[in-house]
Amino acid sequence: MDEIDLGKGLSVAELEALIGDDDYKLYLNGKNELYRDRKMKDNPPGRREALRLMSENPNLVKRPLFVYGKRVLQGFDEEAVRKLLS
Repeated sequence: MDEIDLGKGLSVAELEALIGDDDYKLYLNGKNELYRDRKMKDNPPGRREALRLMSENPNLVKRPLFVYGKRVLQGFDEEAVRKLLS
């Protein structure tokens, strides 16, 4: 399993590859100031705009991200991490 260091940010292409066919909105950090200021919960940006914003504002990406093979977990959910590792 890999833990992705988002401190440096990811390019739009890296985010696209990471998110794949998943719902990109699951990767938006609802605790982020930009998320709240833009009221993204009620009015989320389109996928292209969201990826651009996440690339430019790494803290907008929900953390931590765990990648295990082709499976990705965003945010910390102890039960989901256990399942991922088993």
